[in-house]
Amino acid sequence: MERRLTAIMSADLVGYSRLVRSDEEGTISTFKSILTDLIDPVFGKYSGRMVKLMGDGMLVAFSSVVDAVRAGVEMQQAIADYNTERPQDARFDFRVGINLGDVVIDGDDIHGDGVNLAARLEGLAEPGGINISGSVYEQVRDRVEYQFTDLGEQTVKNIDRPLRVWRWLTDQLDNAKAESSRKLLALPDKPSIAVLPFDNMSGDADQEYFADGITEDIITALSKFRWFFVIARNSTFVYKG
Repeated sequence: MERRLTAIMSADLVGYSRLVRSDEEGTISTFKSILTDLIDPVFGKYSGRMVKLMGDGMLVAFSSVVDAVRAGVEMQQAIADYNTERPQDARFDFRVGINLGDVVIDGDDIHGDGVNLAARLEGLAEPGGINISGSVYEQVRDRVEYQFTDLGEQTVKNIDRPLRVWRWLTDQLDNAKAESSRKLLALPDKPSIAVLPFDNMSGDADQEYFADGITEDIITALSKFRWFFVIARNSTFVYKG
């Protein structure tokens, strides 16, 4: 089989199962429109190839890591602009992970650790944000104008070595959020709850998104009770696996 060094982008829609339960047909229609009108033109601009759609997620391959990062940022900015006209509970926010790695070419599909690492980076990303690996950062640090925050080494599921992660957030997000996440915060004077990620015990890799969606839905539901302090998803998903 052919092997190739490739920039891999993994992206998924945050809270897809919640949006579908609220408005199934509307969510599916809007998701398709966002892909056609906002995302596909950006990928085309930077010669990104849509490898496959996976329910609420997508896998995209780029020949240039700089192009992959620029495509990710422009995609997130376009979606942030789109969300300004939508209610908070009907936003379409995406998480993005980008990795540079050696992949196995299998027809139109790609496989290998490089793909798995991109998916893990995406799982750690903030809604509306992008996480990149250390290998990506070293290639783009002097070639793009975007600023990344060093999250240090992270331990992720099914990867036998720590993964260096760098984060970028859209301008729509509070810039202080990135800084505050690196500081130790005092706990409030009320009970705190952390929902740890559920394991996919089915043996079917496609069910991974379903397991993550259940975790996110529970976090969202608990956050509606003001007498609880609910730990954010990006904090608990560090312990996935």
